[in-house]
Amino acid sequence: MKKKTKFNVSFNSPVVIWFTLICLAALGLGWATKGWTTNAFFSVYRSSLVSPLTYVRFVGHVFGHAGWEHFIGNIMMLLIVGPLLEEKYGSSNIVFVILATALVTGIVHFLFFPHVQLLGASGVVFAFILLSPFTSVKQGSIPLTLILVAVLYIGGQIYSGIITSDNISQLTHILGGCVGAGLGYVMHKNKMNRY
Repeated sequence: MKKKTKFNVSFNSPVVIWFTLICLAALGLGWATKGWTTNAFFSVYRSSLVSPLTYVRFVGHVFGHAGWEHFIGNIMMLLIVGPLLEEKYGSSNIVFVILATALVTGIVHFLFFPHVQLLGASGVVFAFILLSPFTSVKQGSIPLTLILVAVLYIGGQIYSGIITSDNISQLTHILGGCVGAGLGYVMHKNKMNRY
Protein backbone atom coordinates (compact mmCIF):
# COMPACT_ATOMS: atom_id res chain seq x y z
CA MET A 1 0.00 0.00 0.00
CA LYS A 2 1.35 3.37 -1.04
CA LYS A 3 1.67 6.04 1.63
CA LYS A 4 -0.01 9.34 0.80
CA THR A 5 2.18 12.41 0.78
CA LYS A 6 0.78 15.33 2.72
CA PHE A 7 1.37 18.87 1.61
CA ASN A 8 1.04 21.63 4.13
CA VAL A 9 0.97 25.33 3.52
CA SER A 10 3.61 26.94 5.72
CA PHE A 11 3.47 30.42 7.16
CA ASN A 12 7.08 30.91 6.03
CA SER A 13 7.44 34.68 6.23
CA PRO A 14 5.10 36.17 8.83
CA VAL A 15 6.28 39.79 8.56
CA VAL A 16 6.04 39.91 4.77
CA ILE A 17 2.68 38.13 4.79
CA TRP A 18 1.23 40.45 7.47
CA PHE A 19 2.64 43.47 5.65
CA THR A 20 0.91 42.29 2.46
CA LEU A 21 -2.39 41.74 4.27
CA ILE A 22 -2.25 45.18 5.92
CA CYS A 23 -1.56 46.79 2.54
CA LEU A 24 -4.47 44.88 1.01
CA ALA A 25 -6.77 45.95 3.88
CA ALA A 26 -5.64 49.58 3.50
CA LEU A 27 -6.37 49.39 -0.23
CA GLY A 28 -9.83 47.95 0.44
CA LEU A 29 -10.58 50.57 3.09
CA GLY A 30 -9.46 53.32 0.72
CA TRP A 31 -11.77 51.99 -1.96
CA ALA A 32 -14.70 51.60 0.49
CA THR A 33 -14.27 55.11 1.93
CA LYS A 34 -13.58 56.77 -1.44
CA GLY A 35 -10.04 57.63 -0.37
CA TRP A 36 -10.78 59.03 3.10
CA THR A 37 -8.79 56.37 5.01
CA THR A 38 -5.95 56.59 2.50
CA ASN A 39 -5.69 60.34 3.11
CA ALA A 40 -6.20 60.06 6.87
CA PHE A 41 -3.85 57.16 7.67
CA PHE A 42 -1.99 55.76 4.66
CA SER A 43 -0.24 58.69 2.99
CA VAL A 44 2.12 61.38 4.18
CA TYR A 45 1.91 65.07 3.37
CA ARG A 46 2.47 68.35 5.19
CA SER A 47 0.04 68.62 8.08
CA SER A 48 -0.05 70.03 11.58
CA LEU A 49 2.51 68.65 14.02
CA VAL A 50 -0.18 68.94 16.70
CA SER A 51 -2.28 66.26 14.99
CA PRO A 52 -1.49 62.72 16.18
CA LEU A 53 -2.39 61.43 12.70
CA THR A 54 0.64 63.24 11.28
CA TYR A 55 2.86 60.82 13.21
CA VAL A 56 0.74 57.80 12.24
CA ARG A 57 1.19 58.76 8.59
CA PHE A 58 5.00 58.85 8.95
CA VAL A 59 4.79 55.04 9.10
CA GLY A 60 1.32 54.38 7.67
CA HIS A 61 2.15 55.70 4.20
CA VAL A 62 3.99 52.47 3.31
CA PHE A 63 0.70 50.54 3.62
CA GLY A 64 -1.33 52.81 1.33
CA HIS A 65 -1.55 52.40 -2.43
CA ALA A 66 -3.19 54.48 -5.13
CA GLY A 67 -4.84 51.50 -6.80
CA TRP A 68 -4.65 47.81 -7.63
CA GLU A 69 -1.78 48.16 -10.14
CA HIS A 70 0.28 50.19 -7.66
CA PHE A 71 -0.38 47.57 -4.96
CA ILE A 72 0.49 44.60 -7.20
CA GLY A 73 3.66 46.24 -8.50
CA ASN A 74 5.03 46.73 -4.98
CA ILE A 75 3.72 43.61 -3.30
CA MET A 76 4.88 41.16 -5.97
CA MET A 77 8.48 42.29 -5.50
CA LEU A 78 8.13 42.15 -1.70
CA LEU A 79 6.74 38.60 -1.89
CA ILE A 80 9.67 37.52 -4.07
CA VAL A 81 12.52 39.11 -2.11
CA GLY A 82 11.05 39.46 1.39
CA PRO A 83 10.82 35.80 2.50
CA LEU A 84 14.48 35.15 1.66
CA LEU A 85 15.51 38.20 3.66
CA GLU A 86 13.25 37.31 6.58
CA GLU A 87 14.73 33.81 6.68
CA LYS A 88 18.28 35.19 6.59
CA TYR A 89 17.94 38.13 8.99
CA GLY A 90 14.95 37.21 11.15
CA SER A 91 11.49 38.69 11.50
CA SER A 92 12.37 41.41 14.01
CA ASN A 93 15.15 42.78 11.79
CA ILE A 94 12.79 42.87 8.78
CA VAL A 95 10.23 44.78 10.88
CA PHE A 96 13.03 47.20 11.80
CA VAL A 97 13.99 47.65 8.12
CA ILE A 98 10.35 48.39 7.23
CA LEU A 99 9.88 50.86 10.09
CA ALA A 100 13.22 52.60 9.48
CA THR A 101 12.44 52.95 5.78
CA ALA A 102 8.94 54.26 6.51
CA LEU A 103 10.19 56.85 9.00
CA VAL A 104 13.11 58.06 6.88
CA THR A 105 11.07 58.38 3.69
CA GLY A 106 8.02 59.79 5.50
CA ILE A 107 9.90 62.47 7.43
CA VAL A 108 12.04 63.54 4.45
CA HIS A 109 8.95 63.77 2.26
CA PHE A 110 7.06 65.70 4.96
CA LEU A 111 9.90 68.23 5.30
CA PHE A 112 10.86 68.76 1.67
CA PHE A 113 7.72 68.10 -0.37
CA PRO A 114 4.90 69.84 1.51
CA HIS A 115 2.40 69.91 -1.34
CA VAL A 116 2.83 66.34 -2.61
CA GLN A 117 1.18 63.26 -1.15
CA LEU A 118 3.35 60.14 -0.73
CA LEU A 119 2.02 56.61 -0.38
CA GLY A 120 3.09 53.11 -1.24
CA ALA A 121 5.60 50.42 -0.32
CA SER A 122 8.15 51.24 -3.02
CA GLY A 123 10.66 52.60 -0.48
CA VAL A 124 10.45 49.28 1.37
CA VAL A 125 10.83 47.42 -1.95
CA PHE A 126 14.03 49.34 -2.69
CA ALA A 127 15.29 48.75 0.85
CA PHE A 128 14.76 45.01 0.34
CA ILE A 129 16.40 45.08 -3.09
CA LEU A 130 19.55 46.77 -1.74
CA LEU A 131 19.51 44.56 1.36
CA SER A 132 19.36 41.32 -0.65
CA PRO A 133 22.96 41.26 -1.99
CA PHE A 134 24.23 41.31 1.61
CA THR A 135 22.89 37.76 2.07
CA SER A 136 25.95 36.44 0.23
CA VAL A 137 28.65 38.79 1.53
CA LYS A 138 31.84 37.05 2.56
CA GLN A 139 34.36 38.53 4.98
CA GLY A 140 36.48 41.22 3.31
CA SER A 141 34.59 41.32 0.02
CA ILE A 142 31.84 43.30 -1.63
CA PRO A 143 29.59 41.22 -3.88
CA LEU A 144 29.50 42.33 -7.50
CA THR A 145 25.70 41.93 -7.35
CA LEU A 146 25.54 44.68 -4.69
CA ILE A 147 27.47 47.05 -6.96
CA LEU A 148 25.32 46.17 -9.99
CA VAL A 149 22.05 46.50 -8.04
CA ALA A 150 23.13 49.85 -6.60
CA VAL A 151 24.20 51.20 -9.99
CA LEU A 152 21.15 49.92 -11.87
CA TYR A 153 18.43 50.65 -9.32
CA ILE A 154 19.72 53.78 -7.62
CA GLY A 155 21.37 55.14 -10.78
CA GLY A 156 18.15 54.51 -12.68
CA GLN A 157 16.15 56.41 -10.07
CA ILE A 158 18.54 59.37 -10.17
CA TYR A 159 18.31 59.41 -13.96
CA SER A 160 14.49 59.16 -13.85
CA GLY A 161 14.28 61.91 -11.25
CA ILE A 162 16.28 64.27 -13.44
CA ILE A 163 14.83 63.38 -16.85
CA THR A 164 11.18 62.45 -16.28
CA SER A 165 8.24 64.17 -14.67
CA ASP A 166 5.80 61.61 -13.28
CA ASN A 167 3.94 60.75 -10.08
CA ILE A 168 6.70 58.43 -8.88
CA SER A 169 8.87 59.50 -5.95
CA GLN A 170 12.38 58.59 -7.06
CA LEU A 171 13.72 60.15 -3.85
CA THR A 172 11.72 57.60 -1.83
CA HIS A 173 13.27 54.79 -3.88
CA ILE A 174 16.77 56.19 -3.37
CA LEU A 175 16.25 56.71 0.38
CA GLY A 176 14.74 53.24 0.74
CA GLY A 177 17.72 51.75 -1.07
CA CYS A 178 20.13 53.63 1.18
CA VAL A 179 18.32 52.42 4.31
CA GLY A 180 18.40 48.82 3.01
CA ALA A 181 22.10 49.00 2.10
CA GLY A 182 23.01 50.65 5.40
CA LEU A 183 21.10 48.15 7.50
CA GLY A 184 22.43 45.30 5.35
CA TYR A 185 25.95 46.39 6.22
CA VAL A 186 25.07 46.63 9.93
CA MET A 187 23.37 43.22 9.96
CA HIS A 188 26.24 41.66 8.04
CA LYS A 189 28.63 42.88 10.72
CA ASN A 190 26.38 41.10 13.29
CA LYS A 191 25.53 44.35 15.03
CA MET A 192 21.82 43.48 15.03
CA ASN A 193 20.51 40.34 16.72
CA ARG A 194 18.60 37.83 14.63
CA TYR A 195 15.21 36.90 16.11
